Amino acid sequence: MAKENILVVEDEEDIQELLQYNLTKENYRVTCVSSGEETLKVAKADTPDLMLLDLMLPGIDGLEVCKSLKGDPKTSKIPILMVSAKGEEADVVTGLELGADDYVTKPFSPRILLSRIKAVLRRKQGDDEEKDKNNETIEIGDMVIHPGRHEVLVKNNPVKLTFTEFRILEVLATRPGWVFTRNQIVEAVRKENFAVTDRSVDFQIVGLRRKLGECAQYIETVRGVGYRCKE
Repeated sequence: MAKENILVVEDEEDIQELLQYNLTKENYRVTCVSSGEETLKVAKADTPDLMLLDLMLPGIDGLEVCKSLKGDPKTSKIPILMVSAKGEEADVVTGLELGADDYVTKPFSPRILLSRIKAVLRRKQGDDEEKDKNNETIEIGDMVIHPGRHEVLVKNNPVKLTFTEFRILEVLATRPGWVFTRNQIVEAVRKENFAVTDRSVDFQIVGLRRKLGECAQYIETVRGVGYRCKE
């Protein structure tokens, strides 16, 4: 099964071959280039899933490459893992501030580098899934919830909710028909570092129902248990 495409930017032939060998062995698709100019051309023509970027390159150096890619909407989302012999704290900070996702110093352990690559790709996958989730709308009767836009429409009219009210509604609406206890609701909202207790959930529900008007009927109280959203 073909894995992600990794663009290796390295002008030292022996290191380039070492990276290509280890990545190919892990079933990654590998493209190698050896200059900054070639990197920009290849990255824009065929966006890689991840880039291993050496900093000391002929012509345009790695920092300028990173800055250019992160400044272009077409390539700004490419995860960049910098690989460099420059290991001073200031060098690492500069690389990360320019938008690199990680920084590995030479000489490096291939096993550790592969572990770093997998971690960056996992984060990217998680970000993509979260983005897809946020782009999905939840429709229940005359109510439409836009998680990404933090927006609720009732009969096409926007409803202003507090952060906590919105999160409680989102939690319930994500699994219509499912009964959530007050503690489950609290835990879901607390993940966003918001102060809410099981006792205050009832007050939040009252405010939420009032603002939803006719759509308040979609939020049901299950006595002795908690709340659910109608299917």
